[in-house]
Amino acid sequence: MQLTLRTARWLLLFSAALSTSLPAEAAAPPAAPRAVAPRGPLAADELNNIAVFKAASHSVVNITALGYERDFFSTNVQQVPRGTGTGFVWDDKGHIVTNFHVIQEANAARVTLADQTSYRAQLVGVFPDRDLAVLKIDAPMAKLPPIPVGVSRDLQVGQKVYAIGNPFGLDQTLTTGIVSALNREIESVTRRTIRGAIQTDAAINPGNSGGPLLDSAGRLIGVNTAIYSPSGASAGIGFAIPVDEVNRIVPRLIRDGRMVRPTLGVTAAPPSLNRALGLPAGVALVRVQPGGPAQRAGLQPFTRGNQGIVQGDVITAVNEETIDTLDDMLNALERLQPGDKATLTVSRAGKSRKVAVTLAESED
Repeated sequence: MQLTLRTARWLLLFSAALSTSLPAEAAAPPAAPRAVAPRGPLAADELNNIAVFKAASHSVVNITALGYERDFFSTNVQQVPRGTGTGFVWDDKGHIVTNFHVIQEANAARVTLADQTSYRAQLVGVFPDRDLAVLKIDAPMAKLPPIPVGVSRDLQVGQKVYAIGNPFGLDQTLTTGIVSALNREIESVTRRTIRGAIQTDAAINPGNSGGPLLDSAGRLIGVNTAIYSPSGASAGIGFAIPVDEVNRIVPRLIRDGRMVRPTLGVTAAPPSLNRALGLPAGVALVRVQPGGPAQRAGLQPFTRGNQGIVQGDVITAVNEETIDTLDDMLNALERLQPGDKATLTVSRAGKSRKVAVTLAESED
């Protein structure tokens, strides 16, 4: 007890001595914030970034794909999120455009607008070969500003672009970049080739899929659909479906509920037949549908006769567009509609000719 009192007395004396020896100016200064440095006006490109985002963001939506799941401990079935993506307002009737793969595994979907109001979506139509889908919501027209539509056929490498989306569930995110390459080929979920894709270095991450790629005027020039990245996050290479394709396909999905394909009524041989027989590059026919457009135009398939293979026709061009594969021919035909006339360049036994056909409607 005596040691404790002595220690306490010593501490009191030390504190008193310390307080009398410190000068008044050593007291702690007030915690004042630093003066704010003035700045000039925003740069022209900054102002344009802001203007593009403000104008387009009202047309960009968040899409939540929903699925049904049974409760593990009961027989109850509930609707749960399957994933999220981005879309944009196509028209004031409530049509929303997104990627097919965003809603591919869903039983239902919800669309959240820029003002955070949410609506149940109906599926209008899909075209998996181009990774496009159209949904529809019943929202007031005032909440549905259609995104301005541009063109992609005159794009140039180096043009500035903007991507707006919902990466990782973070809504209304803007990234900027340039068109880094044109006429890329990417693979759709059906393994069909999407040609003419736009390559951009604007950051595109999971959740950006289905969102708009815009030019510096704020016009839609593509639909962001894929990234090239081993990690699954943006690595500086993203791809967008060109708006010229989108503007061709979406109105047909809205009108017909599906992509009504024009058809020639033919069955194509595998490419190995061309190589085995020394045929020119193109689509060799192994079947011509009776009464179909190709038969009415006089096209003949390759057949097997008593003395070997009987020469048939090889389609080498559609409307002067060179055709090397079946995928090439399907892409060329999809730019047309049932009832349209097409001019085929056809080769048989080393001789080439032009054939006019009227396309029919496919049954798929």
